[in-house]
Formats: sequence, C-alpha cells, structure tokens
Amino acid sequence: MKVKKHAPRLAGALVMGALSATVAAQGRTLTDQDYAKAERYVGYNAAPLVDHAVQSVTWLDDGHFWYRDHDASGDHYLRYDVATGKATPAFDHASLAAALAKVLGKPVTASKLGIASFSVGDDGRLDLNLKGKHYLCDAKGGACTAGKDDNAEGVGHEPGVLSPDKRSEAFVRDWNLWVRDVATGKEAQLTLDGVENYGYATDNAGWKHSNHAILVWSPDSKQIATFQQDQRKTGDMVIVGTNVGHPKVETWKYPLAGDKDVTMIERVIVDVAGHKVLRLKMAPDQHRSTLCDDVSCGRDGGWDDVQWAPDASSLAFVSSSRDHKQAWFRVADVHSGEVRTVFDESVPTYYESGNGKVNWQYLPESHEVVWFSERNNWGNLYLYDLDSGKLKHAITTGEGNVTEVLKLDAKTRTLWFRGVGREQGVNPYYQQFYKVSLDGGAPTLLAPEPADHTISLSPDGRLFADAWSTPTTPSVTVLRSADDGHVVGSIAKADISRLLATGWKAPEPFTVKGRDGKTDLYGLMFKPTNFDPSKKYPVIDYIYPGPQTGSVGSRSFSAARVDHQALAELGFIVVAIDGMGTPWRSKAFHDAYYGNIGDNTLPDQVAGLKELGKRYPWIDMDRVGVWGHSGGGNATATAMFRHADLFKVGIAESGNHDNRNYEDDWAEKWQGLEVTDKDGKSNYDDQANQNHAAGLKGHLLLAHGTMDDNVPPYETLLVVDALIKANKDFDLLLIPNAHHGYASASNYMMRKRWDYFVRNLAGDTPPKEYTMKPPKD
Repeated sequence: MKVKKHAPRLAGALVMGALSATVAAQGRTLTDQDYAKAERYVGYNAAPLVDHAVQSVTWLDDGHFWYRDHDASGDHYLRYDVATGKATPAFDHASLAAALAKVLGKPVTASKLGIASFSVGDDGRLDLNLKGKHYLCDAKGGACTAGKDDNAEGVGHEPGVLSPDKRSEAFVRDWNLWVRDVATGKEAQLTLDGVENYGYATDNAGWKHSNHAILVWSPDSKQIATFQQDQRKTGDMVIVGTNVGHPKVETWKYPLAGDKDVTMIERVIVDVAGHKVLRLKMAPDQHRSTLCDDVSCGRDGGWDDVQWAPDASSLAFVSSSRDHKQAWFRVADVHSGEVRTVFDESVPTYYESGNGKVNWQYLPESHEVVWFSERNNWGNLYLYDLDSGKLKHAITTGEGNVTEVLKLDAKTRTLWFRGVGREQGVNPYYQQFYKVSLDGGAPTLLAPEPADHTISLSPDGRLFADAWSTPTTPSVTVLRSADDGHVVGSIAKADISRLLATGWKAPEPFTVKGRDGKTDLYGLMFKPTNFDPSKKYPVIDYIYPGPQTGSVGSRSFSAARVDHQALAELGFIVVAIDGMGTPWRSKAFHDAYYGNIGDNTLPDQVAGLKELGKRYPWIDMDRVGVWGHSGGGNATATAMFRHADLFKVGIAESGNHDNRNYEDDWAEKWQGLEVTDKDGKSNYDDQANQNHAAGLKGHLLLAHGTMDDNVPPYETLLVVDALIKANKDFDLLLIPNAHHGYASASNYMMRKRWDYFVRNLAGDTPPKEYTMKPPKD
C-alpha cells in the first residue's frame, strides 16, 4: 500500500496463466510505430520537454537559495540572491564536470551532472549528492574527492541523524545507539543494553525495515529523544529469492492485523555527553503516528510526533491507540522522566493531525499547544492551555482544511499554513498558503492564484518561493513576502512549447456525482491526441482507493501521470476519479468506507463511469477496464469480482488483497481491530478478495514481485489459490526478486499492461514483444 522505492536485482520474469484463452482480436493490428508514438508520452520522454519548471528551491541561508533549472540545452544549477533578484550559476558547470570525471573515471557532461542535492560546507567546499554518493568539490570546480556513500552498508556506513549544531550524528549499530563526531569520525556507544529485536531507535514498522535511526535531537545538541523498540514477540515475515543454488531468504519482524502481540516502543531520553539513558515513566506505547501509521512516516524520515521545548527543558509527544481512535498529548520532564497527559482526543473512526505533516505545535514559553482536529468535519487548528489542558479558542474555523503548518513564530504569535477548500469557487484539492494569528481572526491568503501552490519558506520565514500550477497550466515560480504575499521577484516560468510540439494535450478535469447522487467527485480524463468524437472508445479506470491518497494524485502540473496519456494513445479513454473515502475533503468524505475496506471507492467509480458514459457518446460502456498498483491492485481485483458486469478487463498489481496479511498499523487504522465471533466469522472476512474470487467473469491479470517486503507476494497467491479452486481462467505475472516497485522490470510491466488492454479490451493485436526505450543515463 505504501509507495517504496527499491532497486532490486532482477532475475527475469515469469508469465503464467491462460493467455491463449483471450478474446480473438477483431480489430487493428498495432505496430511498433504505434507503441513508439504512445511511448512519447511516458514520463521519461515527456518530462524532459518541459522547460523552466522550478517546483521547489533549497534555501542556503536567509538571503540565498539554489534550484535546478532545465531547458533544451540541459540542466542548470542556479543560485538566487534575494537582495538583487538575480540568479547566477551556482558553480562552474564545465569545471565541475571535468573534476567529477577525474574522480569517477568516466566522462561527465556539464549539462547532465545529475546532482540530486548539494550543500556548502564551512570550508567553502561543495558537498554534491549523485545518486546517494557524495563528492566534496572545490567551489570553483578545481578538484573533487569521494565522500560518504549513502548506499554503502556495514559497520562504519550506518546512516546518521545530524545534530542541530552539525557536529555529531547519531546512528544505530548492533541494536544500540551510537554517536559519531563529524569532524574526526570518532565514535562512542550511547546505549549498552540493546539486543536483537529490542534495540534503540530502530526503524522497523513491518513494511518498512531499514538501518536508519529514528530519533529527535534536542535544540542544544545535548540530548536525544528516541525509544527502545520491543519486537521480541512480534511475528516474522519471510520471503525467498530466486537464483541458482540455495535461495536468499529474508526474515524480519512484520506485525499483522489481529496479532495478539505487536511491536511496542519504550520512550527514552539519552544524555549524549554522559552516556546516560532516562526511561520515561509510562507504559510502552504503540508504534503509531498521528500522521499516518508508523511512528516515522513524514517526508523528512524523522520522528513525527515528538517536539522539544526551545530550551530543551522538556519534551512533548503524542501517543496513539492501537486502533488510532484516541490520541494523548503528553509532556515529559527530561530530568525525572515523569510524564503528564495534558489532554486527549477520541474519535469514532481515526484521529489524524494533518495531511502531509504533523500539525500540532508545542509552545511551552506561552504555556500553550496548537492542536489539529477535524471535530467540526474539517481540519482546523485549536489553541489549548498547556497547564490546564483546556481549550482556549479555535485558531481557524469553517470549511476547508489546514493541511500543513509550515512555520510558527511564537514572538509575533503568527502561524503559516497550507490549506485546501477554504476559498469558494476554487478546486478543493488546490493547496493555497495562508498566515493566521494564534489569537484568532480571519487567515490572510498569501498565495491567491486559484491553483496548486508548492511553498518553500526561507529559514527566517520572511520570504517564500511559490510554485503554482494546475493539471492543465504549467508552473509559475515567484518569490513572495510572507507578510502580505506580494511578489518580490520572479524565479521561473515553465515553457511547454517543446512538449506541445509532440502533439501532447493536457488531461481534462471533470466532476461527476458520487454514490449518493449529491457529492461532487473530481477526476482527470486522458484522450488520444487524435481523438475522434465520432468513434467509440473503450474506457480504462485507473484506481487508487486510498484511504491515505486518491487516484488523481497531485493537482500540480505534470507532463505525465503514470502512463495514462500513453495508454490513451493506443485507443482508450483513461480516467482517474478520487472517490469518497480519500483525503483532502471533509472528515465525513474521508470516513465514507471506514471499517469496510472492501468498498475500495468502487461505488463511486461505478457511479462516475456511468455518468461519463451518459454524458459522452464516444465512451463505450460495454468495454470498461480497470487497473491499479498496491491498494489499486486490491481495488482492481475487487472490481473484477464484485462489479463484474461493468468491469470486463483488469490488471491488479501487487495488491494487498486481504489486510489480515498486511501490516497491523495500516489495516487496523482503516478497517478497525479484528473482531472474531464465536462461529469464527471476522469483520475482516468481507474485505478479503479471495472470498469473492468466484465472481470473476472477465479477463484478469495479477502481477506481483516475489521479494515484495511491503505487500508480501502471498497476498496475490491467496487470490490465485481461490481462483484455481473456483475453476476460473486468469493470468499471472510474477517478477522474481522484485520489490513493491518493479525497478528494472517496471517498463516490461508497462508494456504487458498495454498489451493486455489492447488485446482484451480493445480487441486489437499488439506488436510482438515491443521494447521500451527509456533514455540512458
């Protein structure tokens, strides 16, 4: 269900099933040229044709930031001076390319440096990140030396969490917490009693298991808040590789929904200089987050629900119940370990603290807490008294959601946040930017264009870079004042001339009514560039049912969304609809199928498709297909089994088909805790796709990576077993050694997806074994 990037070895692909049973093609015979035309609109070909699309910037200090610009001549790394409003090269690209070529031992093109990020050290040298490998280079590009390798494994290569003063980094080794001096490399062990499956700061949520350290440094770099994670009673997950000889076996702790014993955390504070561990005086906590599920799920990879006081005198954190229905705001005394519960919130379904980041804020100096709640059906901010735990007043009110609190100035009592749905007549998914007083009052809209805004605040919060766009209009990036939003300077304006020259057309936004016949649902439609309204086109529904995100994805401009336009080019109408049960709208909208994951937004997909079919005579409602990955794979199988009269062809990739075989914290948040009756029936029975496999009527292709450590491959095999027992024809593609993302096999999977719909939904014949041609690095 969760998106996770891997680069696994690929041993090949195994295709099983009943391809011979497909419908005899009655239509066109497509050629390599037809597929090549479609491939023009795959992301790796379309995205490079967008010039000057600067989506975000990286601030170097209060007055300077850098960003990557791109045009037909290649990539340009620029440094912007806010005082002058001018951008200049961040370094000499040619000299740097030559210096990198020497240390890499191969040619480097100045216009294709491939720098993921860079920073400037105290010595003036550039620390360049190229695919996780760091190179320290003279600012003028004179010479480079190899630095640390983020991809390296083993002792001495553990990824560290840098302290605020940048002098130390903490890391995990042998189940214990260590610290390393950045300048000298000297290491010291901070904890001594960590043992296997009962270690400090360990990053293991089941679906996620890495060697990163989960902790929060105190502002003065003297203490570390972390936990000892107890997985000694947690059940194991086992997956087996494919190779010649004895197979590689991976085993790790993976708690499942319904397990009696799941992973727990024991909160501690570590005195770095004294090597002392203070265990907080409270019972073990669930490894849960108010943002999503695991304790660490935010974009920065840190510990989401923990904040230090500015003077490091106390520590605030939020605990969540196993079912996510209750959250407790707590404060710990960092000297005694005493813990005080200030207040708590209980909800009938699940509590969340925002969309995109945890939004609560700890303000000990004014004895206050900013708290996020959806108690009025919308995500708003509330101010609490830290001493009494009583509500003082609402900071924001009314319809629309606060999605991300980006900055809080305690002195001026001003808070800046991204929000959606707060402006009448504006698409409710467009992120806009506001400031508001902690003392209440109407928020000030700082990014007013009716578009999706990506915000990059300066360190001092005085300015922000604002990149705004829509699915149909490319980005404009400007520098604005955080006080009133006025434009201070221009950064970039995207140019899609080269993209348009290929015949590319933007997707068409649309709205349809949901299952209730009243609620507006928003979607995007992709047509062939040679669309002919006098023809009838089969329609393909791309689905991701949530509940943590939807089918459409970002509302910012994108040259390619998955392979929707490419697939449309082969003779289809492709649609994506955000159904009820997905986020960003009201709490009631998001709660639509709580406790009933088998819903998968499909009543809304069906209603929306039927409305589009009535609205547009060129949509052939007798030829409807569906596909999705992960949660979308689950929903696709559900569609084919339980709505078989509508959906004729489906491709279910890596689906979590029975959430009793998936990670506990995700499933128990959305389906609830498992309850089994005396007769053995469970509230999880209905959501299990294998229990509905006998309903299959059309063509179904199941796909899964055999080393998927997010959604284990056994999820798909449960469905395979049920289909065999039901004597159903289906197709199966297993990708040996691939994880949740198919890595080097992803283009093969894309081609198989095209072939399957072309053959079985359009009734055409695909070219034999077309080879995708992504550009080489």
